[in-house]
This record gives sequence, structure tokens and C-alpha cells, in this order.
Amino acid sequence: MPKLDRLQPVELRDIWPKEAADFTPWLAEEENLTLLGETLGMELELEGQELNVGNFRADILCRNIENPEHETWVLIENQLGETNHKHLGQILTYSAGLDAHTVIWIAKKFREEHRAALDHLNEITDERLKCFGVEVKVWQIGDSARAPQFEIVSSPNDWRREINQEAQRAEIENFSPARSQRKKFWAQFRSYISQRGSQLQPRERKSTRYIVFDIGRQSFAMAAWRKQRDGFCCIELYMTGKNASAHFYLLKEEPIPSPIIWTCVEWVCPEYNPLVRDVQGFRK
Repeated sequence: MPKLDRLQPVELRDIWPKEAADFTPWLAEEENLTLLGETLGMELELEGQELNVGNFRADILCRNIENPEHETWVLIENQLGETNHKHLGQILTYSAGLDAHTVIWIAKKFREEHRAALDHLNEITDERLKCFGVEVKVWQIGDSARAPQFEIVSSPNDWRREINQEAQRAEIENFSPARSQRKKFWAQFRSYISQRGSQLQPRERKSTRYIVFDIGRQSFAMAAWRKQRDGFCCIELYMTGKNASAHFYLLKEEPIPSPIIWTCVEWVCPEYNPLVRDVQGFRK
């Protein structure tokens, strides 16, 4: 009989010591926004981080592009501790200043009065404004990799019914127009690199937002993700494993080989999931 182990909670500050310097950049990564979007039934595309709203700075601003003809602004406010009145006030200020129709408040734990406040806002406002309370958790089994989890604690009254209806429609239609377009794009992309005899091996993924490639070297992978609104793809080289940071700094010291065309390189997160990103990528 196979041996089973238990999920163990991981302290958030052990993963992300600081909200602004660690958690917000992590959440802004494509893969992690996709995870949050899947939890909420949205297609989130990053617009910016630490945006000025008067004398304050909003953590993350996204677009919900589930329906390309009716894109809406999504404000995300992060808090690695227990919710407080300060962040509740910031959310109201930022959503007005940025004209956000959806507000996502992420915290380690929601106090009952703040969950009730979001519920009240959802009750007294019309359907154009949606407020979500989300608790973030990290789990680990034994010595395995740690896994994040988003758990919804507050949502608009009709949201779950709407999500179920959307899921049923998506099952009937297979994909929304945006997803169908992305699926077709990546299928053509796979065919192209196969015809070119590329050594890149695409991984099978449910997400149509990005595609990940094995490059034939352990602890390294490449990813390409499509920024639909701006019409270009970005390229990233990921490093994982215990030597990831060392590999990151070694690569940074070496000049990029001339056959590799990187137009605007960023060196990101050297201490946690390091990667090299070409933020302009190539046009479709």
C-alpha cells in the first residue's frame, strides 16, 4: 500500500519576506497571475506594479481579458499578514483613482469584520463593481517543492453562479474566443518550431497564456508568453533547483551569444525562481 503524507503549512514570510519587494513581483509573474485568475474565473493580464494613485502606490493593476470586447481593470492589493483597516481604505482609494471595476484583496488571514465589509460592498454596489477577498497559503509535503494556494473568502453574490454558467458555456464551446485564438496561435507556433528542427520540446499545459519548453538541460527551461493586447511575445529562461541563484549570476556575467537575439533583457528575482526575460520579444 503506498505511503501517504500530510500537507504542512509554510510560513508566508519564509517565502516572501517583504510584500513589495518579494510577494508583489512574484504574483505579477505570468504563471502566478494565471493561477490567481483560474481561481477567480478570470483571464488576468498584467498592466503594471506599484502604480501611483495620488500620494499612494497600488500594488498591481491588471486587465481581465476573458472577453476581449469588454476588458475591465482589476486592482490587486497584497497583505502578507492579517487584514487591517488601512488596507481596506487603500483599496477604496485605489479602485476609485484607477477606475478599477474589480478589486482583489489578498491577505494571509481575513478578520471577520473585513470579510463582512467586502460582502457589504458587494451587496450595496451594482454589478459593475466586484470585490474579492482571497487568502494566500503555501503548502508542502515532506521535502517536496512548496505550492501556493489561493482561497476565496468573499465574492460578489452572483459570482459563483456566473462562473458555473461560464464554465458550462466554455465546455459547450470548448474555449472562449480569446482562448480559442491563443490555442490556435500556440498550435501554429509548435508546428513552426517542429518544421525548423528545433531542439526545444514543448510541454503539455492546460493554460493557453504561455508555453514552456524543455531545453535539454536539467534545472533550465524556456517559456514564451503572448501579450495579446500589444501583439508580441516575451521570452524567458527559467532556472530552478538548489543551484539556481549560482547559475543566474554566472549567466549574467557572460555575454549573450550573437545567434540569440534578445532585444530588451531583464534579470529578475535572483534569490527566488531566477529568470532572464526579453520584455519586448518578437512581434506576431
